[in-house]
Amino acid sequence: MDPLDYAGRAVVVTGGTRGIGAAVAGAFRAAGADVLVCARTSPSGMPPGDFFRADVRDPAQAAALVEQAVTRYGRLDVLVNNAGGSPEVPAGTASPRLHAKIIELNLTAPLHVSQAANTVMRVQPTGGVILMIGSVSGTRPSPGTAAYGAAKAGLHHLATSLAAEWAPKVRVNSLVVGPVGDQEQSSGAVSTIGRTVPMGRGATAAEVAGACLLLASPLAGYISGASLAVHGGGEWPAYLADLRDTAYRAEK
Repeated sequence: MDPLDYAGRAVVVTGGTRGIGAAVAGAFRAAGADVLVCARTSPSGMPPGDFFRADVRDPAQAAALVEQAVTRYGRLDVLVNNAGGSPEVPAGTASPRLHAKIIELNLTAPLHVSQAANTVMRVQPTGGVILMIGSVSGTRPSPGTAAYGAAKAGLHHLATSLAAEWAPKVRVNSLVVGPVGDQEQSSGAVSTIGRTVPMGRGATAAEVAGACLLLASPLAGYISGASLAVHGGGEWPAYLADLRDTAYRAEK
């Protein structure tokens, strides 16, 4: 039996209409799963049966999203908490309201959806899996997006806490995602990423999606409370810049 065959399984992806979320949803669909995505605005070109409009910062709407998945598919096997993001703004001048909204979207909202998902998963014979799409911004300084980095740090910790509380029926893990350098990025941005990441490039959204397929599968059946780094080896420390350049020249 193929452990990456998701036929007969139901998946919810928040913020699943574009970017990483769309890639994750597409990967699970390609693997045979029934996938329901949500966002605050309806996308164009997506079949109505694959989309549910919800603002997951609202606990009632988060619960409605999970209820809709169970109504449509009769079960919920995987939740991918992907909705998030932040504008770049200095911490010293950002408004208290903006900081609150960023933390609400990136930390509190995943907790709302996870709570609703757990109520379903814990009574299923097969349990379920919850994945948090985190960020390297939550593991190192995040100037310009301080509230976002703090929220992502909290999200990683939240995953470990929920994993401990909800085991053994529900596994909870986070993905610590680095720069994603897809085609829509300018060549200059990709070049900058290439100089800071050991792999020489940003991840593709499809590569992040592949990590989700792995963590939600039986292949990761004993992995819970873990943070999987999907960051291409991390970042070159600034003080090693000269050594890095020398090493690259030697290899060429």
